[in-house]
Amino acid sequence: MSVAVPVPALDVLTYRWPEAAAAPVVGARVDVPLGPRRLTGIVVAADVTPDPAMKLREVLAVRDDTAFVPPALVALATWVADYYIAGPGDVLTSALPPRVLTGDATTFKRRRVARLTALGADVAAQAAVGPACLPPGDDAAPVRLGARQREALTLLAAAPGGLPASVLAERGVSSATLARLVQSGVVAVHHETVHRDPFAAHAPALADTGPPVLTEEQRAALDVLEPLADAAAYRVALLKGVTGSGKTEIYLALAERVRQQGRRALLLVPEIALTPALAGRVRARFGDRVAIQHSGLSDGERHDQWHRVRTGEVDVVVGTRSAVFAPFDSVGLIVVDEEHDTSYKQDEMPRYHGRDVAIVRGRQQGALVVLGSATPSLESFHNAQRGRYTLVSLERRVADRPMADVHVVNMRDEWAAAGADVTLSRFLIDGIEQRLAAGEQALVLLNRRGISSAVLCRQCGNTIECPHCSVSMTVHGTGRRARARCHYCDFAQTVPEACPQCAAPYLEHLGVGTERVEQDLRARFPEARIGRVDRDTVSTRGSLTAILATFGRRELDVLVGTQMIAKGHDFPFVTLVGVVSADVGLGLPDFRAAERTFQLITQVVGRAGRGERRGEACVQTFFPTHYAVRCGCAQDYATFVTQELEFRTALRYPPVTAMINVVVRGTTLEQALDAAGALAREVARGITGRPIVLLGPAPAPLMKLRGEHRAQFFVKGGDRVAMNAAVRGALAAHPALARRTAIDVDPVSML
Repeated sequence: MSVAVPVPALDVLTYRWPEAAAAPVVGARVDVPLGPRRLTGIVVAADVTPDPAMKLREVLAVRDDTAFVPPALVALATWVADYYIAGPGDVLTSALPPRVLTGDATTFKRRRVARLTALGADVAAQAAVGPACLPPGDDAAPVRLGARQREALTLLAAAPGGLPASVLAERGVSSATLARLVQSGVVAVHHETVHRDPFAAHAPALADTGPPVLTEEQRAALDVLEPLADAAAYRVALLKGVTGSGKTEIYLALAERVRQQGRRALLLVPEIALTPALAGRVRARFGDRVAIQHSGLSDGERHDQWHRVRTGEVDVVVGTRSAVFAPFDSVGLIVVDEEHDTSYKQDEMPRYHGRDVAIVRGRQQGALVVLGSATPSLESFHNAQRGRYTLVSLERRVADRPMADVHVVNMRDEWAAAGADVTLSRFLIDGIEQRLAAGEQALVLLNRRGISSAVLCRQCGNTIECPHCSVSMTVHGTGRRARARCHYCDFAQTVPEACPQCAAPYLEHLGVGTERVEQDLRARFPEARIGRVDRDTVSTRGSLTAILATFGRRELDVLVGTQMIAKGHDFPFVTLVGVVSADVGLGLPDFRAAERTFQLITQVVGRAGRGERRGEACVQTFFPTHYAVRCGCAQDYATFVTQELEFRTALRYPPVTAMINVVVRGTTLEQALDAAGALAREVARGITGRPIVLLGPAPAPLMKLRGEHRAQFFVKGGDRVAMNAAVRGALAAHPALARRTAIDVDPVSML
């Protein structure tokens, strides 16, 4: 019998099954020994025939008679572990709520509920018309009811189903009074499970208005997609629809269709910020048979939602990346909304891509997978071009609303006219002023938080870097509250008054972030109601939902934010979108930089003009002729893809080839490079089949992270199986290096 235990990078382990126990079940929890430790793992294979010469240790305890984790989910986790070169226990741990594996998590919430017995009902009826007594005690003398006891009986008489003890306590009925009534036999108390409902805090309550009238394009799209859903067989469709074209309504229509067939639907969004709006619409359409799954819930909420899905109480799950492991069977539809978004890729072990895992789950369970985006990833579009995916397009907005008019501002001209301190162009300032006067709203995007992105000494050229990471620290706050913070390890220090290297007092803040933009807007428009959305303002539970809801109620005039505000949101009174620095990501050492820039511009421009009023966008850039900026402003996906694919093909980058990024950590850069070199040579020896190329090793762009130096090399080629096997073999040959090596299959970032 094979068991996956929650130990990083550890493969499945074989144990001997206890003779007295029933036959092992795939998906059951078992306690097993691992060295001196006792761990809880999941049975992943029951019919293993071990080598007779192996001396196996025995399972210590069997926690479940049936599958705790559905076997289909175990199969999916096993595939993820194999493809992404991770430990199966790592994957299964990611698939479960915190600590639910061991049973010591926040368990089901239970409450005491009191109700009248038949005798109690008689006593309550007497109390309603006059004095009443409790039944005789040991001394055979009736006990006269006290005022609180009479009040308790009156309350319970009006609630045939009973009342929670907490409600009685709020009404002045103490636990002692309740205990006396229970002891006398007039009241019975039982415990019932209470599911913590995350919708109140994490999704707006919306009225069910029923399915809307579909546009011709939506109806045509469903005419293609509905037969695919009805076939109950694996298919992938790429729904390419411009912003505001009504993709969500297509998702809901397909979800309703598979529900009617007795199957279930899984709707994925890339970020927690997008969950409330979609979850609210799904709950309004489908009622209580909807669950939310994402890391923004409390441990108790995640526990309860997971068990509701597992026990079949749910037909539709809405969630982020980890919801792809929702524990239900009979999946008929999987939707990956904003499928291009890099948030679907987990940046720690196991480094899986939620979109790709969703596709594999659809294949394993015979489901229709719909990938939706206004700016599909090159990988998905390339697969559609090759006929592997069915391409469905929506070219017009709902109600034929026009796309936003886009004005491109060359910031070199702005700097020449007003100096390098300019954050907001004259065009953007005028546009915001007009919206405030008209009672409309504006979004301002800058995909960088803080006041400034670097502190530079004008005398020696030194920048203040994090002592643990090879990055400049970002300044947050002003005056005495100003702090320089590393966005990778969270190290922070007071901003110095003089250069730490040369002691010169000529320190200058370079670059701007969302905090600085908010300050400039408040100074320019003191009467405006301005909010900000970035990781600094939404760190507390429920804060993101609250800010977005406030903006949706038009209690804010301007919302400043990072990419969290760029996609998926529907604010009908937003008629102006400003992009402060459209090219902020173009300088990154990453072959996907142009694609991300194009997608971000296209998505945020699409937030304007989604209501009855025409929208406008102002895109500020230093590189107005760059094809990513130019095509993003023009919403010209076809031209961008043509140029970007030419670049990728010429340099053999995905999607025309596969890639694995191997990053090795060391106490010094020399140690990291030596270790990476040893692994790379081992990979080269293990390569078989079609040509596979190794690039590196070399220092990683982020050369130092959290106190460790980093070196990396890339494995590129067309044979994924051979590449995977070669990397696995190299790690097996160097087990000591494996513990300080990160493997990223199909990386979305090169840093």
